Amino acid sequence: SIYYAHDREVIERDGMLYAVNEFFRPRAGEQRFKARVRYRTVGDASCTAAVRSDADTVEKVIDEVAATRITERGATRGDDRVSEAAMEDRKREGYF
Repeated sequence: SIYYAHDREVIERDGMLYAVNEFFRPRAGEQRFKARVRYRTVGDASCTAAVRSDADTVEKVIDEVAATRITERGATRGDDRVSEAAMEDRKREGYF
């Protein structure tokens, strides 16, 4: 499950960790590396980042969510780094 921590191949961009996949490739100068991460929310692979985590069971996920002070918005949604209206722009363009 993507909600549980796994070792994944990621890149760091704008302070966020993105899984390398067919939609998200490293840019010039970006290095791939392995990190233990999980997703706090499900979203588009091109704009949803993972967070470093060791939570690989339901109990650990609950403990992590209860203790964390970061939110999905801004912490894991790349579009929010582009502009405050990025998700609204996607809606107007027919993304949703």
